[in-house]
Amino acid sequence: MIKKDYSRTNFHKHTFCEFTEVDAATIPNIDWHYKSKSGSGYCFTDEGVYRISNHWGRAANCRWRLISRARTKINNSQHRIGYAKWTDFYPNNEIESLFYVEVNFETKEVTFQHKNNPKFDGTAFLRNASKTAKVIRQVKEILESDTWAKYLDVSDLEMVRNEIIQKLITTNIPLPTIKKTFY
Repeated sequence: MIKKDYSRTNFHKHTFCEFTEVDAATIPNIDWHYKSKSGSGYCFTDEGVYRISNHWGRAANCRWRLISRARTKINNSQHRIGYAKWTDFYPNNEIESLFYVEVNFETKEVTFQHKNNPKFDGTAFLRNASKTAKVIRQVKEILESDTWAKYLDVSDLEMVRNEIIQKLITTNIPLPTIKKTFY
């Protein structure tokens, strides 16, 4: 795959990116170069872009995530500032298998990443956006409840939970088929 270069002219067209939250006090005199119809502000630098917005996640045809300094869930009712380098933007569309699912078993958090992310080790299964969202819903159900296991005959539920999730994120085997191996 050819690496696409992003800049102020094309970063907003079908991209995935993780912005890092920035404290407004560290950039007190920032000059916002552009304001979108939805009220987001943008400041462009040679290395990247600052964005101030009260909506993160899905933005038009893009998927832009804000990584909070405090590692807290982003509340889309307040404006927050994020920064991303131009090299942090990756192509995004609804058809290609561009995404993989990441799970933090300790915090019981599940999210998705882009295959061009340097952290991608090649072991996770790549899916398109809708299939990735479906797997995320399934993983959350397995992480957050025990109802999915009521007909399983297992002595170590946590071990089974981890095995099922690992199979879900590293293969294309459907959840019902995975669960059948534990009956």
